[in-house]
Amino acid sequence: MTMTTRPELVGSFGMVASTHWLASASGMSVLERGGNAFDAAVAAGFVLQVVEPHQNGPAGDLSALVWSVADEAPSVVCGQGVSPAASSIEHFTDLGLNLVPGSGLLAATVPGSFGAWTTMLERWGTWEISDVLAYALHYAESGFPVRPDLSATISAVSELFAHHWAPSGEVWLDGRTAPKAGTQWTLPGTAATYRRLLDEAVGVSREARIEAARRAYYAGFVAEAIDRFSQTPWRDASGDDHAGLLTGDDLAGWTPPVEPPVTAQFAQRYELLKTGPWGQGPVLLQQLGLLEAVGLLDTDLHSTQWVHLITEVAKLAFADREAWYGDPVDVDVPLRTLLSPEYCSERASLIGERANRDLRPGSPDHRLPMLPTLPEPRFDEIPDATSGEPTMRAAMPASGDTVHVDVVDRWGNLVSATPSGGWLQSSPVIPELGFPLGTRGQMFYLQSGLPNSLRPGVRPRTTLTPSIALRDGKPWLAFGSPGGDQQDQWQTAFFAHLVSADLHGKANLQASIDAPMFHTTHFPSSFYPRDAHPGEIHVEDRLPSSVIAALAARGHDVIVTGPWQLGRLSAVARDGDRVRAAANPRGAQGYAVGR
Repeated sequence: MTMTTRPELVGSFGMVASTHWLASASGMSVLERGGNAFDAAVAAGFVLQVVEPHQNGPAGDLSALVWSVADEAPSVVCGQGVSPAASSIEHFTDLGLNLVPGSGLLAATVPGSFGAWTTMLERWGTWEISDVLAYALHYAESGFPVRPDLSATISAVSELFAHHWAPSGEVWLDGRTAPKAGTQWTLPGTAATYRRLLDEAVGVSREARIEAARRAYYAGFVAEAIDRFSQTPWRDASGDDHAGLLTGDDLAGWTPPVEPPVTAQFAQRYELLKTGPWGQGPVLLQQLGLLEAVGLLDTDLHSTQWVHLITEVAKLAFADREAWYGDPVDVDVPLRTLLSPEYCSERASLIGERANRDLRPGSPDHRLPMLPTLPEPRFDEIPDATSGEPTMRAAMPASGDTVHVDVVDRWGNLVSATPSGGWLQSSPVIPELGFPLGTRGQMFYLQSGLPNSLRPGVRPRTTLTPSIALRDGKPWLAFGSPGGDQQDQWQTAFFAHLVSADLHGKANLQASIDAPMFHTTHFPSSFYPRDAHPGEIHVEDRLPSSVIAALAARGHDVIVTGPWQLGRLSAVARDGDRVRAAANPRGAQGYAVGR
């Protein structure tokens, strides 16, 4: 029997797994009280905004994949808001900026998470919005325990709060100091905003009440507060004070799209579902195509060749992400070709026995790739590149990141959702609302002609990338992870590990999550200051020392981390009449619950 850090949960009723135990417990409570997977995911998602405010917030973003038994089909719920109508490259260059600041108001896009969660609830859920919000309101008003990483994050930005972001200090500081780990903390401002949204959630039906709450957010008092606040200059990562570009009209003009997923086959039996190329999701599908071409599943797990192949494949797939991915609403992304077996086979032929140090995008359909020219940032606060989603040096090592939740219910509905943004350390708190805006706009390039160039009314190429997989044509698995650019690297390693075991009848979700993890920082980061470290690979020291030495001998610049530092995966699965779940032990925070 495989030894794991905790058991893989197996039952028949329902399972919830997430990056925080309170969110998992809240979601499971919904299932126990008759709610479905969508009700449970929404309740857990709102709890995550309260208990992990340095990882996501009420004005953040969300990407979600769902499988609806009623629809007998999957859908993508896109909670990635668009850039303001006033956005332009010229506006930033006129300010003397060559990158979008990683903090402050200039990087704000339309907050998408509230719209996306409420759309999921309205379309597939069964509960009232007041019922799903009750869990988050309880923790915001009665208090939640401050985790060590939350305490460290607040402490790191306490001087910024004290001198430049006073509204944030009023919410997060006890005088001038951060709350200590273990402190019970409340968020009365956030609670008041959600209570007011519920007060305005009136209508003749459940759906009408949900729509009324969403209207109050995007065309009512929340949008009005955001509009007013954005007109005042605040300090950002440039070291200067700048006003924002986001307006109430930007919020009122946006609705969360519901789209079909992009799909790809792997090892014949498996089909993986991801978001479109407005997110990085298809890069996982391309990695699987490349791994199939190089015969990864014929390679020993965690051997030198296993790690080398996954790493070299990531370099090629993410190079294509840089050259070709953007919002397909106004960018022609050659996705069909990028995911085709022929293209993947051609690209896989570039992989040799030694680590490659070049950024090598391909030429799908004989089109010439165009890569960004990365300028030297003039910003005063440069983040540590080893972090998942950095915003500013002051917040390191506890930088902005992401959360994740997976749910399966007794009917077979599946949800994989990755909320992020609106981090407490990335933008000043709006006093009327009790929370800050997001900074997803930092992912745009200030260079014309690129798929991910800044322009008005489009989605930045987000890193938020939930996953659902089918096995033999039936919905099987929902999984995901925080981690910025690492999300689709950790998920690739996890999925390849799980499939390899499943093909031999030995699949164990917890064992695949526990497996030693690794990733590369070879390609440009999606986050300010867009740094890249060609040839660099980070590995947990639980990989055999002989493998680590052999990777270095092959030309990889190996950065060895502690034994449990990389990856924050969670997963749920349906296997016939049984449901399963597992969560990440790293950080002693993620939990799976179920029965």
